[in-house]
Amino acid sequence: MLTVIGTAFGLNILFKIPVWVGVLLTGLSTLLLLGLQKYGVRKLEILIAILVFVMAACFFGEMSYVRPPAGEVLKGMFVPKLSGQGATGDAIALLGALVMPHNLFLHSALVLSRKIPTSVRGINDACRYFLIESGIALFVAFLINVSMISVSGTVCSAKNLPSEEMDRCSDLNLNSASFLLKNVLGKSSSTLYGIALLASGQSSTITGTYAGQFIMQGFLDLKMKKWLRNLMTRCIAITPSLIVSIIGGSAGAGRLIVIASMILSFELPFALIPLLKFSSSATKMGPHKNSMIIIVFSWVLGLCIIGINIYYLITAFVGWLIHSSLPKVANVFIGIIVFPAMAIYIVSVIYLMFRKDVVVTFIEPEKVDPNSQISLENGQYGADRRLDAPYREDLADIPLPN
Repeated sequence: MLTVIGTAFGLNILFKIPVWVGVLLTGLSTLLLLGLQKYGVRKLEILIAILVFVMAACFFGEMSYVRPPAGEVLKGMFVPKLSGQGATGDAIALLGALVMPHNLFLHSALVLSRKIPTSVRGINDACRYFLIESGIALFVAFLINVSMISVSGTVCSAKNLPSEEMDRCSDLNLNSASFLLKNVLGKSSSTLYGIALLASGQSSTITGTYAGQFIMQGFLDLKMKKWLRNLMTRCIAITPSLIVSIIGGSAGAGRLIVIASMILSFELPFALIPLLKFSSSATKMGPHKNSMIIIVFSWVLGLCIIGINIYYLITAFVGWLIHSSLPKVANVFIGIIVFPAMAIYIVSVIYLMFRKDVVVTFIEPEKVDPNSQISLENGQYGADRRLDAPYREDLADIPLPN
């Protein structure tokens, strides 16, 4: 949803197209780009990589022009500080936009499209490379977000900023940021920002649609033709964006991006906790489970995310109730609905954390004679060649099996 609106904002900045028209064009362009599926998943991955590097080049170009103070940027990266009204909500929204829950499923599904030897050494090497691949992707995304925030922060903290632009800085969103950059830094800066938004929206929209297809096939077992599945997932994402952009315009669409990003952050535990438990379980992964260092580091990070989400849910809603201008009766009824929903959310997260799963899914491979087994563990294959780990041709060439 937020990626659709981001692309629509990029089209609005570059071509002055209304946001709601941009939403429709985004859905159409995504379906056309997903046509690359018939040429194999590698071609689609290359396209997404190109879009990400275009986005990074644009934002880094903005950063080199503005030249934010390096000391303050480093301090902000390693010394967290939230100040101002709504800062916590913006931080949660940023987290949800950076680590999208559905991409956790997408990364797991794409693993099946790689050819991996069945030896312990081969699988461990593959796991290490997958970790490096995901880490690089998240690190690039982190740098892009740092550049965005650094540019906006440097521009808004300038001493000679006009009062009109100061008002714009107090309620900054993806659309208003383009006007801010145009007025302060010039038209070329706004154009670069629009290109970056367009590339960002398209890459994220493609991966979001792709993840939805895997989830529909794997979890819900919904088998349908690829074009119909693409159309369905796009319509689900476009419909609320289209309604909000028509009714609320660019301002309403900008608020929807923040709300959608916060929802993604709240959903993150429901994807992160099962993934951590699965990858850390000996009954699921056997000798390929996470190391103790990875387990401790991942759980500490996950618990921090969960704690921030719960803290914000409680404090934000209680603060809203205290300062609400609604009648007391209305506040009571809203509290009766919302507080149980919050309790259900917290209980669900706790249940996922402590739920025991004793089902053994890891199958120990049959051992052959010792010499062959040693060769196998070293990744060497003789005449008695073993089968490779499950390799899905349908995921490599036709991304989803029919």
